[in-house]
Parts: sequence; structure tokens; C-alpha cells
Amino acid sequence: MVMDKQYYIYIMTNAKHTALYTGVTNDLKRRVWEHKEKFVEGFTKRYHIDLLIYYEVCEDVISAISREKQIKAGSRKKKMEMVNSMNSEWRDLYGEL
Repeated sequence: MVMDKQYYIYIMTNAKHTALYTGVTNDLKRRVWEHKEKFVEGFTKRYHIDLLIYYEVCEDVISAISREKQIKAGSRKKKMEMVNSMNSEWRDLYGEL
């Protein structure tokens, strides 16, 4: 029996909300923890991005990657509107996972 996997597209920010990061993963809790613990080199570590503020669930990796690209291609304003629609207070959603 093959288990269906879920994939997550997520947006994270820093304490001052000056930077937004969009990513995709099959284990959202683990991946956000890696960002919080600064295990991920690059953009998120450099800009102290450690707050999960938005996520979506996809049933397959192709859809998830396609959606991630769509979000990344959008403007900062569009990303902020997405976050506001789900999490208007921009609270860290990590504790709810």
C-alpha cells in the first residue's frame, strides 16, 4: 500500500516583517524548525527569517512546486494579501502544527 504524501508551500518572515521567504516541503514542522534553528544556509539565515506566517497543502509534488513558483513570481503586495487572508495578525503558526 502506497501512502499519499502531502506537500506544503509556506511563507516565512522575520520579526520586523521586512523579508518574505517562500518554500516547499513534504514535512512542514521539520522544515520550519530547521529555519528557526538556523540549519538552513542562505537567505533565511542571513535575514533571520524564523516565523511561519502562511502555508498551503498540496497532494502532489508537481502541484506544490508549481504553486511555489506562482507565489514566488507574485509581488510582495500579493504575498502580503495572501498572508492577511489566513493570518491577519501575522502570528507564528509553528506552534499550531
